[in-house]
Amino acid sequence: MITLPDFFIPTRLIPDQDYRLDLAERALLRRLAARVAELAAQPEQAEKRELWRRHNRLEALRPLIFCDPENSWHEILPEETLVCRGPLARQWEFALRREIFWGEQMGDDRPLEPFFNVAVPYEKPFWGLRERRVGGQDGGSYVWDAPVKSEADFERLHLPTIAADFAAADRLEDLAGELFDGLLTVRRRTAWWWTTGMTWTLVDLRGMQQVMFDMTDRPQFLHRLMALLRDGTLQLAEGLEQAGLLAPNWDGAYVGSGGLGYSDELPQPDYAGQVRMQDLWVLGESQETVGVSPRMFAEFIWPYQRPILERFGLVCYGCCEPLDTRWKVIRELPNLRRVSISPWADREKMAAALGSRYIFSMKPNPADLAMEGFDPERIRAVLRRDLEITRGCRVEVVMKDNHTIRRDPRRVVEWVRIAREEAGRIG
Repeated sequence: MITLPDFFIPTRLIPDQDYRLDLAERALLRRLAARVAELAAQPEQAEKRELWRRHNRLEALRPLIFCDPENSWHEILPEETLVCRGPLARQWEFALRREIFWGEQMGDDRPLEPFFNVAVPYEKPFWGLRERRVGGQDGGSYVWDAPVKSEADFERLHLPTIAADFAAADRLEDLAGELFDGLLTVRRRTAWWWTTGMTWTLVDLRGMQQVMFDMTDRPQFLHRLMALLRDGTLQLAEGLEQAGLLAPNWDGAYVGSGGLGYSDELPQPDYAGQVRMQDLWVLGESQETVGVSPRMFAEFIWPYQRPILERFGLVCYGCCEPLDTRWKVIRELPNLRRVSISPWADREKMAAALGSRYIFSMKPNPADLAMEGFDPERIRAVLRRDLEITRGCRVEVVMKDNHTIRRDPRRVVEWVRIAREEAGRIG
C-alpha cells in the first residue's frame, strides 16, 4: 500500500460504465493483442532494441529512423474504422491497431514490445489559478485568458496539486491483466509530465506577451513566478519518487521530444527497484521563449530549469525551438545527451557543436507530409543534404508534430522508406 503525497487529490475520473467490455469486444481485443505479441516476438525487434541502446550510448551507427504521426494517427485509424463500441474498448482497440500498423507497415526503427501499459488517470497540475481557454478541440488552436494579471493574483497561486484516480488505475490494470492473460504483459506506466521546461505553464498563467514585457518591466516579478514553478516542479518529482510512483523510461519509452529511451546506462548502478529521478531520462525545453534573446533566456529561464534537469540521469533538451542561438547556455549541463534540432535550427552550426558527444535528434519539417502535393524527390533531397551535413554525428531522424497527412497513410510509409534508404546510403 503506497502512501500518496499530500499534493494528490483523489478523484473519480472514469465512469463505471466505461469499464464494460462485451464478449465480442473481448474477443476482438484478444485477437489484436495476439497479433501484437506475434510481431513483438520477431527477431528484428530485439535487433532494433539493441540499435537504440548503442545509439543512446553514442556509438557510431547509421542514422536511426523513427516516425510518430502523432495527431495524424486518427487519419491512419479513423474513428469509423474501429469495431468496438464502448469508450474503453475503442481506446484499447486504437492502441493495439496502432502497434500493428507500426509492426506491419511503418518500417521504421521503433521496436514492438510484448507489453500493454495502463496509466493512472489524472488531470494536469493545478497551481491555484487556471487559464480560460477558447477552442483547442481535436488538437486545434486556441486562445486563452491568462489569470495572473497583478501581484494580488500571484498571492492566490500555490505549489501544484494533482487530481488523480488511483481506484480507476487499479480496475484498469486488473481488467487488462485478465483480458490479455497469456498474450501481453500488463504494466502500470504513468508519465506524470512531458516536459519539466515550465514555460508552457508560465505562459498559461501570465500570457506570452506579458511574459516578454515582464523581462524588462517587472523582472523581479518574473523571477518570483519562475521560482514558484521550479519549487513546485521539484516538489512533484520528489513526492512521486518517494511514493514509488515514477515509472522506468530506460526500457523503450518515448523520451524527450523524439527518440526512444533504451539504455544500459540507466538506471544507476545502485538502483534497488524503486525508480528515482537519477534513474530516468527527462525533457527540458522552452519553445514558448523562441522570440527571447539568448541573454534573457540565460537570465530568466535557464537558472530555474537547470536545478531540475541536474537531478535526473540523462537529459533531452529542446523541441521545436532552434537551439543554435542558445547552445552556449544549454551545453553547460553535464548530463545532457539528446539535443533536438528543429527544422528552424542552423544544422551546420549544430552538427559542428554536437559532433559525436551528443545525439543529434533531427526533426524534418512535418509540412512535407501535410501539403496538398506529396513530393518524394524533394523529401529525399532535403534528407540527403541534412544527413551529409551531419556525417560523424550521432543522428536520429524523427518525423513528428503531424497534424494532418491528408488522410493518406501511404505518406508516412513512403517517408520512412526514403529516410531508411538515405540513412543506409550514409552508413
